[in-house]
Amino acid sequence: MRIMRKLSAFLTAILLFTCFSAFSESDAFTEVYTYNYDYWEDLRESPNAYKVKTVIYSSTLGLDKPMQRPQSLFVKGDDMYVADTGNNRVLKLTLENGEFILDSIIDRVNGADVPTLSAPSDISVDNDGNIYIADKNNNRVVVMDSELNYVKQFTKPADSTFDQDASFLPNRIVTDSVGRLYVLADNVNKGLAKFEADTTFSGFIGANKVTVSMFEYIWKYYFLSDEQRAKSENAVPTRYENMYIDEEGFIYATNTVFSEYDLKWDNANPIRRINGIGDDILIKNDRYPPIGDYRWVDGTNNVNLGPSKFSDITVLEDDIYVAFDRTRGRLFGYDSQGVMLWAFGTRGNYEGAFNAGAGVSIEHMGRDLFCLDQTSSSITVFTPTEYGNLIYDANNAYVRGDYDGSADMWREALKYNANYNMAFRGIGRSLLRQSEYSEAMRYFKMAHDRINYGRAFRLYRKEWVEANIGWVIGILAAIIVFFVGRGLLKKMKFEVAMYERDHIVK
Repeated sequence: MRIMRKLSAFLTAILLFTCFSAFSESDAFTEVYTYNYDYWEDLRESPNAYKVKTVIYSSTLGLDKPMQRPQSLFVKGDDMYVADTGNNRVLKLTLENGEFILDSIIDRVNGADVPTLSAPSDISVDNDGNIYIADKNNNRVVVMDSELNYVKQFTKPADSTFDQDASFLPNRIVTDSVGRLYVLADNVNKGLAKFEADTTFSGFIGANKVTVSMFEYIWKYYFLSDEQRAKSENAVPTRYENMYIDEEGFIYATNTVFSEYDLKWDNANPIRRINGIGDDILIKNDRYPPIGDYRWVDGTNNVNLGPSKFSDITVLEDDIYVAFDRTRGRLFGYDSQGVMLWAFGTRGNYEGAFNAGAGVSIEHMGRDLFCLDQTSSSITVFTPTEYGNLIYDANNAYVRGDYDGSADMWREALKYNANYNMAFRGIGRSLLRQSEYSEAMRYFKMAHDRINYGRAFRLYRKEWVEANIGWVIGILAAIIVFFVGRGLLKKMKFEVAMYERDHIVK
């Protein structure tokens, strides 16, 4: 009996330890979850839209010299380029049999006056295979062909709009389909420096607007003397953090310098979509603009980490874009209307997490996402789950005009996540395009989408009036005839009564 008691106690201890271990592992895993926000800004967990496919380290690539403070990624076809800034080189990786292997190391430009690279911070590759490198400490953007032979370079503009006393420090670059180059320089706050394909500087576009708070305005113009006002620092635009050019030639740019209280009032514009003349044409058809997290206090530690700061952005199919938040190491996906599709990620030093403030670059290949952590010098590859692919497929079907198919896919997504407002909205949009206004109103109501609900209601009201105009007019005519006839009858009775009163012989 005593042996049985000891055995029972031993088994119970093992069971408790197993449960505790499982709970601990589960508890750790909840740090990396997918979520969204409901109408009341409450965070709602959802199934994972992405999962970790692999993590690429220096050892994975067989590098003799490990990556040091890499700053940027660029994807072209099956190739991925990494700006290994600390080692003054660019790594070219190629996808073979589902794995990335090291193709070549680019640390020299054949035939250039200055052949070596110095702190390269970004890369771009045009449709002809020419490689553009933001060679920051060499004060240039150097261009080489696929054989690494020198082609041309972009240097400091000899233009009055560019401070001639400042160094040209290109930090981020993009190229369009005709060879124009757009540069974000570290010491320039006038927007994007635009160069033509022949290296001619053609000015700045898309500068951030200067915002001044009411307190600053009152203090400067009512409490400072003219001398103090002259000495006070003038408000200047802030420079962008990063950028990405989509297939249509529009530039998505991120901004991390803003007043926190301007975010929800849509005065901060942490993400902009810039057209050819520098205007922001980003569509924002949700209750709040695309700003990342709505709540800034960490519920676990009760610490206010502040708003999301997007270090980079990438644009996938159908104008779906994903922004990388360095504040909490999270990725935020938005559709073309600025509606949040999902958010996931966290801070930490395990797979699927990123070191605090170290997430510096994001790219994509198909639907896979590549995220660069400059502290661990690693590239995390995320691939969509079945639920994540459903979201993409439903959106794609809607854009193609397959509204029935899109609605069916959103209904399938609801089986994974019954609280997914985007699915309700997606079904409503499909029904709206099929002129099913009443049913669309029902789904928009469940999604708390007042704008689309109002649009569906107006169309439903118009349709109802057109379908029922005959009997509506008939009823109105009958009511008018009734009241007019009753008025005439009363008038006639009154006149008869007056006549009889005046002509009766007493």
